[in-house]
Amino acid sequence: MQIILLEKVANLGQLGDIVKVKDGYARNFLIPQGKAKRANEANMAAFEASRAELEAKQAEILAEAQARAAKLEGAEITIAQKAGVDGRLFGSVTNHDIAEAITASGVAVQKFEVRLPNGPFKAIGEYEVALALHHDVVSTIKLQVVGAAA
Repeated sequence: MQIILLEKVANLGQLGDIVKVKDGYARNFLIPQGKAKRANEANMAAFEASRAELEAKQAEILAEAQARAAKLEGAEITIAQKAGVDGRLFGSVTNHDIAEAITASGVAVQKFEVRLPNGPFKAIGEYEVALALHHDVVSTIKLQVVGAAA
C-alpha cells in the first residue's frame, strides 16, 4: 500500500514522503496513529494544502524535545530499591521506574522514551541511560541505583 507520511517515521521516511509499506503496517499502525494517509489524489491535494502547517507542528515538536534534552543534559538520577547483601536487587529497575524518577525531578518523560537495550537493571551500580525524546534527539543521563533497607 502506498501512503503519504504526515511526520517523520524512523526507518521509513520524512514528512511528505510517499512510501510503499505492508498493508497491515499501514492499516493497523500508521493510519490510526495519524502518522500517514493513503496516497490517493484527494489525500495528496489535502496534504499539499496543509503542508506548511504540518511542517510547523513538527518543528515545534522537535524544538520542545531539544528543550527537554537541554534540561536533562548532565542529569543524575538516583533510584533506591531493596537489595541483598551481594548487591543484587529484589526485583529490577525498569524503564517505567526511570521515567517516574525523571518526571519527579521536573522534566516530563514517558516510559517509551527510556531506552534499555539490555533489559532492566538487576544490580546496584551506576548506569548510562539513553532517552530518545524524538527521532533526532537522544539524551543520556546517569542513573545511580542504590540499595535500600530490606
